[in-house]
Amino acid sequence: MKMKKHSITALLASAVILLASCSVSEAGSSSEKGGAENNNNAAQTSELKYGKIDIPGKDGALCGAPIYIAYENGYFTEEGFDVNLISADFETRKIGLNNGTIPIVNGDFQFFPSIENGINVKVVDGLHEGCIKFAVRPDSDISTVEDLKGKKIGVDEIGGTPHQVASLWLENAGISADPSAGDVTFLPYSDGNLEFEALANGEIDVAALWDPLGSIHEKAGDVKIIFDLGTDPYFADHFCCFLYASNKVLEENPDEVAALLRAYRKAQEWIYEHPEEAVDIIINKNYASIEDKELAVDLVKSYGYPSADEHSGEWDAHVEQDVKYFVDGLAKIGYLESDPDQFAKDIYQKVDVN
Repeated sequence: MKMKKHSITALLASAVILLASCSVSEAGSSSEKGGAENNNNAAQTSELKYGKIDIPGKDGALCGAPIYIAYENGYFTEEGFDVNLISADFETRKIGLNNGTIPIVNGDFQFFPSIENGINVKVVDGLHEGCIKFAVRPDSDISTVEDLKGKKIGVDEIGGTPHQVASLWLENAGISADPSAGDVTFLPYSDGNLEFEALANGEIDVAALWDPLGSIHEKAGDVKIIFDLGTDPYFADHFCCFLYASNKVLEENPDEVAALLRAYRKAQEWIYEHPEEAVDIIINKNYASIEDKELAVDLVKSYGYPSADEHSGEWDAHVEQDVKYFVDGLAKIGYLESDPDQFAKDIYQKVDVN
């Protein structure tokens, strides 16, 4: 059952759920570097090659680890940036990418329909796997995707990654995610804790949650998990999140994008080598609300952050293949109208990080 493209456009246009701005600047930070020398004070903003930039990185998701580590370990500074981490919803990210005020963001295939509709960005790298779970109350009789027909599903925002993942899961099972069809209802909650409360009191039947909330409540026995992005057969071993770069920045200053990717890749590789230390930083700096270090380490390890060897191997080919994989999936259910082969080629750009 296909969702009409104009319905998707309307959904995405209605996704302006403004979040309170929360930001912090990297240059001049006194953060520890996990045992390595902190170079955040190595240069003043005026001496940095690319100066001050905004990067969305305050959403509380555990899987944002590469952003947090690149910031705290000074990798952004090493590459010439004074990074200001901000809160930004889907619409704010799209606008910032389009006009170049935000050079790079992380996001899933949620951006693909927006790219088809004219947002000027390209996929430039892969970030991680997994990190989204769908939870129901412990006494719920919902256990499979087929049980979701007629149910209310909580998400962080319409058009965001959990919403897009749920839509693909539903549509692949023959259940329409189009609100006009009436098969399911999506309700947005700007805060994951509010979404969990809505699940607990019966306002919604299913909560699509970013890690670590779903895993925390599962371990506490408050919910049962019916979907795990990291293990579901359709999504497993594919990127949950890509990195998207502004076309404006790619065209006017491709070296800036290459420098950003180097910072992200340093962070990914450091997390691969030091997952426990990465979790310490994330918890101590309050990037994600989780006190269970053992659980957090297990989750971080499950996201498939690459080693240096993986980055030097067939990494770019993996990214390109996963772009095509999800383009095909979205085209199949009617989210995209473009020719899948050409569209996949058009939206991915390999960046020479060296």
